[in-house]
Amino acid sequence: MPQSPMISFHDGNQIPQLGYGVWQVENEVTQDVVGQALAAGYRHIDTAHIYGNESGVGAALRASGLDRDEVFITSKLWNDDHGYDTTLTAFNATMDNLGLDVLDLFLIHFPVPSKTLRVQTWKAFIELHKQGRIRSIGVSNFRIEDLEELEAETGVIPVINQIELHPYFVQQQLRDYHASKGIVTESWSPLGQGGGELTDPVIADIANAHGATPAQVIIAWHLALGLVVIPKSETPERIVANFESLELQLNDAEVDAISALNKGEQGRQGVNPNTPS
Repeated sequence: MPQSPMISFHDGNQIPQLGYGVWQVENEVTQDVVGQALAAGYRHIDTAHIYGNESGVGAALRASGLDRDEVFITSKLWNDDHGYDTTLTAFNATMDNLGLDVLDLFLIHFPVPSKTLRVQTWKAFIELHKQGRIRSIGVSNFRIEDLEELEAETGVIPVINQIELHPYFVQQQLRDYHASKGIVTESWSPLGQGGGELTDPVIADIANAHGATPAQVIIAWHLALGLVVIPKSETPERIVANFESLELQLNDAEVDAISALNKGEQGRQGVNPNTPS
């Protein structure tokens, strides 16, 4: 069984580079599919309060027989809970759902430009980190200006920014900014959301050359770029196949060919972080 490489945070902690995401997974089946993922070798599970399946993730972890420190768990604070006190309350609810005492990574799910509560929310994250209740703190869907604001107002830089990122939307400018600040880039919807990457001729040709699936090629591309990646599937065979992407090595020309598929902002398929309220 392959093992995921680890990516280091600027706070000294590490995250498994390949994880398993549970966006749009119903809570009733979450325990089962997360259990399958853990059995396949995944040691990084990504959930969020708004997904409604934190309790299923916690149940899967308890049923797995794995030691708590063997599995990296991420959850996220939803938009309605921005603000210092509401963040603390929402975090307690997340921990109750998960059945955990300490969370590996907690993210602000969206910057929510209309609410201007990012800094107060981030200060609550900093406090929870100081208390030892969260090992690492980060953000999701944050723009450069949002990241600059957090640093200017608190002096604390997120360890990670989880953003939409796939071959048609490579987010190079934001990734370059992350690199300049020591922020890890994590890809959500890494295979796209039906935008065509899985049937793109360039990716299909590379998959044929390696005897791999298009999904495995795309995941291997994320890994080659040093991105943390969290593919999601509820199909047992695909859960296993996605994890086996760790064994696929793309050459530089193949990585560059996939990166060249970028469509810029036209390639965005998910929610634009400029708009959620």
